Amino acid sequence: MKRIVAINCSPRIKWNTWEMVNAAAEGAKTEGAEIEFVNLYRLDRIHGCMSCFACKRKPNEGKCVFPDDLKDVLEKIRTADGLIIGSPNYLGDVSAAFRAIYERLEFQSLTYNRETPRYPFKRIPVLFIMTSNASEEYYPMLAYDEMVKRYKEGLEMALGRTKVLLATNTLQVKDYSRYNWTMFDPQDKQERHEKVFPEDLKKAFSVGSQMAREAW
Repeated sequence: MKRIVAINCSPRIKWNTWEMVNAAAEGAKTEGAEIEFVNLYRLDRIHGCMSCFACKRKPNEGKCVFPDDLKDVLEKIRTADGLIIGSPNYLGDVSAAFRAIYERLEFQSLTYNRETPRYPFKRIPVLFIMTSNASEEYYPMLAYDEMVKRYKEGLEMALGRTKVLLATNTLQVKDYSRYNWTMFDPQDKQERHEKVFPEDLKKAFSVGSQMAREAW
């Protein structure tokens, strides 16, 4: 049985990013995969890379040893058969929690040797999900597409071939009347959430099932 780690890097539970990651995980389950689901913001202590360089010295070469709650998550990823990871777009970048685990994944994989630039991790398929209030047409305008590409390439170097799935122009809150947000049309947002977001969830489900069937 394949084991897939699914990580929600949003502080919100049962909202856009969580739902997309969960849909992909449910798709993987239909193909018999075992899912380890992690909500990063529910862990007690998470840190980005501490620059201690312990992962560059024996006996811990290629292994992050900093003793916070991300340490166990990193170990789960090292032995998994796939990774589903999702983040909201916050201020044109990933969430702080995504960045923390990304730094740790990336840095522990680097050898700083010209001959073998990466430690020999098990190569696994990765699904990188991003949700955002911004519409997809704004991605090239605001260089969001370059940001997504950068994280995709980093995940591919550290872990394995990575697919990207975007859910854009998402519903931010249930009741827009509580806020003085004149930039948005609440009715349009709600209609898109009811018509388009279910299709995004179906795509996530499909890609998750594909990950469990075959390593891309």
